[in-house]
Amino acid sequence: MEIGGSTVIPLADRFGRVATDLRVSLTDRCNLRCTYCMPEEGLAWLPRPELLTDDEVIRLIRVAVERLGVREVRFTGGEPLLRRGLTSIVQAAAALSPRPTLMLTTNGIGLERLAAPLRDAGLDRVNVSLDTLDPERFQALTRRDRHADVLRGLAAAATAGLTPVKINTVLMRDINDDEAPALLRFALDHGYQLRFIEQMPLDAQHRWDRHTMVTADEILASLAPYGLQPDVVSRGTSPAETWLVPGHLDAAGEPARVGVIGSVTRPFCGDCDRTRLTADGQVRNCLFATEESDLRKLLRDDAHDDELAEAWRVAMSGKRAGHGIDDPTFLQPARPMSAIGG
Repeated sequence: MEIGGSTVIPLADRFGRVATDLRVSLTDRCNLRCTYCMPEEGLAWLPRPELLTDDEVIRLIRVAVERLGVREVRFTGGEPLLRRGLTSIVQAAAALSPRPTLMLTTNGIGLERLAAPLRDAGLDRVNVSLDTLDPERFQALTRRDRHADVLRGLAAAATAGLTPVKINTVLMRDINDDEAPALLRFALDHGYQLRFIEQMPLDAQHRWDRHTMVTADEILASLAPYGLQPDVVSRGTSPAETWLVPGHLDAAGEPARVGVIGSVTRPFCGDCDRTRLTADGQVRNCLFATEESDLRKLLRDDAHDDELAEAWRVAMSGKRAGHGIDDPTFLQPARPMSAIGG
């Protein structure tokens, strides 16, 4: 297949999976210090010379779309709203042909100001992290007093048309696991789509403990009063299993849904269609990969687009069958989530 004169050879692995969803981390920096992600003092950020420039990010997205068949691009971090060139990067990605669907995962701080400009630049949808409705609990979890900013960011995203606005929530045992019903009520009342995510072993402190993780089954049990019904719409390659919430409609007038991403207890590795690019130009073929492939060096050595595309294909061809969290030999990635990107 050819796109704009370029031959498209997809990012296929040896298990027949094809990566069409690109996650681009734009920075490892964050303005929160969530207890399940990083220590209170923060981390040693990547030196700026090691970060991809805006032009380098745009070029790699173009290679992914035009030569590798990527159809969706999600901007992540760290906190991507901290990237000064974010709007320009979105605008350049929206100008590609074929145009990819463009999404953003954010903690919501600064979204009130940037939602409309990002929508104008071409951003399609947004996911906002929100783990609690209690401002004091939010401050304890994130070590920052910014709860109101997140709520304003959510409202601004909806007003700007970045819909469906999705909320990502991580429940932690004896910390916020009592809030699932209230969080769903909040999402239903505001027309947001809520997705609960099992806590994964990606914290900088390496303190994750499966025995204290709130599982997908426990989350669904806590939502029993809503009488959730299985969603007849296929999840496809989406990480979230979804359920219908009887008697409720979303902002578009469709049946309201709630999702659960059971990355640990209900892995979806067999249907994974993701490839990841870190802020310093490394390809990761799995969120839990222990190895990376360096595209930044190729870029800065004046490699041709064909060379970049082939190096990317080789990196993805070695993807493992699954993340292996249940394997006794499993090793948590050296990089935390803030440096990998969601």
